[in-house]
Amino acid sequence: MKKRIGIVEDDHDLREALGMMIQFTDQYELAGSFENAEIALKELSHLDVDAVLMDINLPGENGIFCVNKLKTISPKIMVLMCTSYEDDAKIFQSLEAGASGYILKTEGPAKIIGALDELFEGGSPMSSSIARKVVASFSKMESQNKLTESLTSREKEILELLAKGQMNKEVAAVLEISVGTVRKHIQNIYEKLHVNTRVEAVNLFLKR
Repeated sequence: MKKRIGIVEDDHDLREALGMMIQFTDQYELAGSFENAEIALKELSHLDVDAVLMDINLPGENGIFCVNKLKTISPKIMVLMCTSYEDDAKIFQSLEAGASGYILKTEGPAKIIGALDELFEGGSPMSSSIARKVVASFSKMESQNKLTESLTSREKEILELLAKGQMNKEVAAVLEISVGTVRKHIQNIYEKLHVNTRVEAVNLFLKR
């Protein structure tokens, strides 16, 4: 039985080309194609769809919003982002929303079909440039986690209080230590995390 594919893409010519590409395969058939998130969400929940090719830059609500809502409505539908965006924020927002893969439109028809094949084989297809960004991001996160692991329990307590917006004097009162001691701990935190401000320290601590 052929897998049924939906398309959400606002560019008419590209939407038609993707639809024809799917129809020409032996393993897939087009379930429906939509120009925006609002129509897609309304229709896809009623269609028997196995996977969706999703653009990001759509009129109205964007593709990331659509992924989030679609996965809430129909968790079994897999989503493959098919877009021109390569920035880190869009990549991770898409994956966090529930997308199972991320491929660039510039890859061409054969790569997009290959990505669908990989998706149904249980993989998480990504363009090579996207995969490198993901790997680099996880490497950076691991490095940051090692830095925060070097903090003492007292330093972590202070950071948690700073994250709540408390000033040095308030931190000192809560922990029953002197303001000078708080300042010393904060200086040690800066040195361990390789930062220069409390905002940087708190942000790094919260990302761990």
